[in-house]
Amino acid sequence: MAFNFTQLQQACQSEWDAYLQHDFVRQLGDGTLAAGAFRHYLKQDYLFLIQFARAFALAAYKSPTLEDLRQAKAGLEAIVDLELGLHIQYCREWGISEQELQALPEARATMAYTRYVLDTGNRGDLLDLHVALAPCLVGYGQIAQWLNSRSETLRGEQNPYDAWIAMYESDEFQSATAAEIDWLNRELADVSPRRFEQLVRIFSDATRLEIDFWDMGLNQRM
Repeated sequence: MAFNFTQLQQACQSEWDAYLQHDFVRQLGDGTLAAGAFRHYLKQDYLFLIQFARAFALAAYKSPTLEDLRQAKAGLEAIVDLELGLHIQYCREWGISEQELQALPEARATMAYTRYVLDTGNRGDLLDLHVALAPCLVGYGQIAQWLNSRSETLRGEQNPYDAWIAMYESDEFQSATAAEIDWLNRELADVSPRRFEQLVRIFSDATRLEIDFWDMGLNQRM
């Protein structure tokens, strides 16, 4: 039996739905999310991205093939050379300076998920690392799709968070999401049932930690 990402997601469907349809996401789509909650999320997401870049550096180290190495290099460059710069600019529009970002302490939810990803990658192989990253890499793309499927979601100037939705519904991000699913499908097709169960546990843990990250933003917790 060949496994795929859809089966991985279905094995954790309750957690996955709770992540994609979290109150933070719903309120963001409705335009009712408290500005303070969004700013808190933006600040911690900056710190998250730095650790995410480290994860791609680890992916390069773990890469057994040149193709995998190139993929890890592209991911690292995308975060360091592009996404962090855009994030800093976006934070500035929300009244958060780069100096403030650099002085921030990490919230416990930020540390929990990012260090889980790095620990999983260090202990396991490249597939373990990708599965731990998938709730973010794939999840944000699916969140944008889910938001756009809701009649309650406001778009345009009437929603102060429209630019956030636009970022993750973009062709560039959706293509990256699709490419990650394709990679996972190729790798999952060769795993044994026992190995698949191990990966389900990683995916479930990572998804629950992403839910905690939304909770952190919504409740402005450190």
